Amino acid sequence: MSNQKKRNFQIEAFKHRVVVDPKYAEKTWKILEHAIHEIYNHNASGLSFEELYRNAYNMVLHKFGEKLYSGLVTTMTAHLKEISKSIEAAQGDLFLEELNRKWNDHNKALQMIRDILMYMDRTYIPNSRKTPVYELGLNLWRDNIIHSGKIQSRLLSTLLELVHRERTGEVIDRGLMRNTIKMLMDLGSSVYQDDFEKPFLEVSAEFYKVESQKFIECCDCGDYLKKAEIRLNEEIERIAHYLDVKSEAKITNVVEKEMIANHMTRLVHMENSGLVNMLLDDKYEDLGRMYNLFKRVPNGLSMIRDVMTSHLRETGKQLVTDAESSKDPVEFVQRLLDERDKYDKIICQAFSNAKTFQNALNSSFEYFINLNSRSPEFISLFVDDKLRKGLKGVSEEDVEIILDKVMMLFRYLQEKDVFEKYYKQHLAKRLLSGKTVSDDAERSLIVKLKTECGYQFTSKLEGMFTDMKTSQDTMQGFYANHPELAEGPTLVVQVLTTGSWPTQPTITCNLPTEMAALCEKFRSHYLGTHTGRRLSWQTNMGTADIKATFGKGQKHELNVSTYQMCVLMLFNNADRLSYKEIEQATEIPASDLKRCLQSMACVKGKNVLRKEPMSKDIGTDDAFFVNDKFTSKFYKVKIGTVVAQKESEPEKLETRQRVEEDRKPQIEAAIVRIMKSRRVLDHNNVIAEVTKQLQSRFLANPTEIKKRIESLIEREFLERDSDDRKLYRYLA
Repeated sequence: MSNQKKRNFQIEAFKHRVVVDPKYAEKTWKILEHAIHEIYNHNASGLSFEELYRNAYNMVLHKFGEKLYSGLVTTMTAHLKEISKSIEAAQGDLFLEELNRKWNDHNKALQMIRDILMYMDRTYIPNSRKTPVYELGLNLWRDNIIHSGKIQSRLLSTLLELVHRERTGEVIDRGLMRNTIKMLMDLGSSVYQDDFEKPFLEVSAEFYKVESQKFIECCDCGDYLKKAEIRLNEEIERIAHYLDVKSEAKITNVVEKEMIANHMTRLVHMENSGLVNMLLDDKYEDLGRMYNLFKRVPNGLSMIRDVMTSHLRETGKQLVTDAESSKDPVEFVQRLLDERDKYDKIICQAFSNAKTFQNALNSSFEYFINLNSRSPEFISLFVDDKLRKGLKGVSEEDVEIILDKVMMLFRYLQEKDVFEKYYKQHLAKRLLSGKTVSDDAERSLIVKLKTECGYQFTSKLEGMFTDMKTSQDTMQGFYANHPELAEGPTLVVQVLTTGSWPTQPTITCNLPTEMAALCEKFRSHYLGTHTGRRLSWQTNMGTADIKATFGKGQKHELNVSTYQMCVLMLFNNADRLSYKEIEQATEIPASDLKRCLQSMACVKGKNVLRKEPMSKDIGTDDAFFVNDKFTSKFYKVKIGTVVAQKESEPEKLETRQRVEEDRKPQIEAAIVRIMKSRRVLDHNNVIAEVTKQLQSRFLANPTEIKKRIESLIEREFLERDSDDRKLYRYLA
C-alpha cells in the first residue's frame, strides 16, 4: 500500500462573467413564437424541431423561463380566440363538426408545442409550480372555447337535441357524438359533469317522466314492462357507444325511478294484467321481466313477494276450505300439489329461484294447509290411493318424485302425529289386503319419514313390515308340520304384534265349520312354537277366495272379505235366508253385516245375491237368496265391501281423541326433560320450550300443557315456588 497522501480535487467557478446579449431573450422568443404560429397554421413541415428545442432549452437555462411561459399563454390564447370565432360561425349540423375538427387540430398542435418545450416542462414548470404545457393547452381550450358565451349553451343544447332525436327513433352520427363527449371528458371530469352530464340527467328524467305517464295510460302491465326494458337497454347501449361509463349507474337510476319505482304499485295491481293475472296465466316471460326490472329499485322485489304471498294465501285458503274439493281427498291433495308445482315453476323460471320467494311459498303453504284440520288424513289417503293403484306401471324415478312431493306437503303439517295415525291405519289395510303396488315404494316413503322425523316416528311402521315377513315364515312352518292339510281349504294367517298395528276392537264372528277347525289347528301350532303369547282373531280384517257355481253351471272365483265368506257359505245349506237368520248364524255386528250384504246384493255386476224387496239399502226384514242369473266376463270376481273412503264423524272424533290421548305422555315427557335440565323455570318459558320441542310432531295446545303441568305437580315431579306461583321447580 502506498503511503502517499490523498489529494482532494476541487472544481472552481469561472473567474469571468458570461455576458448574454441583452436582446437574446426577445430574439429567441420571436423564433419560438413564429414556430407556434406556423404549427397552428399547419405549416410545421418546414420547422427544425431540434433547433427549436435548443432555443427553448437555452431560454430556460438563461433564466427566461417566465418570459417563455407567459409568451406561450398569450400566443395560444390569441389563436384560440380566432378558432372560437370560426366555430361560432359554423351553422346547423356543421357546428359540432367544426368544433371537433378544431379540437383535433388543437390537440396535434399541443403535442408539437409540448415536444419543443419539453425542457421547460421538466425543469422550470415543476420548480415554479405552474401548469404543464399540455394541461395548460386543455385549460385554455376549455376557457376560451367550451366556456365562451356563444359556444357553451349552443354545445349543450346541440348534444341534448341529438340524444333526444336518437330517443325518438332518428339515426344520429354517433362517432361525432363520441368524439365531442370524449373532448369534454379529456378536459376534466368536472367539465363533463357540469357542462353535459347534470343537464343530460335532468332532461332525461323529464323525458321519461312524460313518456312513462303516456305509456301507463295506454298499455297493459306486460307491454309497459317491455317498453321500460327496451328504454333501459337503450340507455345502457348509449353509454357503451358515446357516453362516459361512469354515467351508466346515474342514467339507469333515472330510468328506473321514472319508469319503474314511480309506477310500481299501479303496475303490480293493474286491472286484468297486473301481477295476479300474470300468476294466474303462467306468464313466465312477463313475470321474469317484472322481476328483473323491479329488483333494480328499492323494495321492488318485496312488493312482488308480498302481492304473490297474499294471492297465494287467498287461493290456497279457498282451495282447502272448499266443501266440494274436501269430498275427494285424492283430488284435494292433487290440487295442492298442482298449485305447488305451478309456483315452483314460476319461482324457478321467472324469479331466478330466489330464496326470498321460496320462503314466501313455503310459509304460504304452511299457513293454508293447516286451515283444514283434515289435511293430515287427506294426505295419507292420497298416499294410500297412489300406493294401492295410482303408481302401477310408473317408473322408479317418477315414484320417487311423487313421494318427494308428498313429503313436501307433510313438512307443512303442524299435526304430523295425526298423519302418522292415519298413515298407520291405511298402511295396515294395504299390507293385510296385499294391495300395495310396490314394497320398495312403501319402504322408500318410510325411510323419508324416518329422515324427516326420526326413528321414533317410524319404528312401529317398520314393525308392521317385520310382522308380514315373519308371518310368511310361520305359515311355511305350519304347512310343513301338517302335510295332511294340502287338500281342502288353504289358510293364510298374518300374526300381528299388538303394539305395532293400529288397535282394532276384537270382534268375534262364527266362521264356517271347515275354517274354524283349520284356525284351531293353527292356534295349537303357533302357541306350541311360541310361549307366553295370546292369539285373538281379527276376522274383520281378513279376506277369502271362494269358488262358486251359479244357475247354468257358470263357475267363478269370488274374492271377498271374511264376513262375506261367512254369509255366502250359509247358502250351501239353504236356498233362502232372512236378514235375522244370517245375523244369528254369523254374529257379525249389524253395521258390518249390512255393508257386507249391500255389497253382494245391491252393487251391479257384483250382485251374487238377490234380495226381497229390491232396494239400495238393507232392512232387517229383507230376505236373501243366491242370484242364479249372475254373470261376469271375468272368472275371478272381486266383491268389495261398501265403505266410506273418509272417516265418518264418530270415527273422526274417535281418532282425534286417540291422538289427544297419545299427546299427553309426549307433552309430559317434554316438560320433565326441560325442567330436569333447567331446574327452575317460569310458566311462560315452559310453554314456549315445550311448544318448540314438540313442533316437529304437532302444535301443542297451551291449555293442554298447563293441564300436564298440574298433573306432574300432583304426582310430585314438579312443585310451585312458595313466593312466585308462576315459577316451577323440578323435584329430583
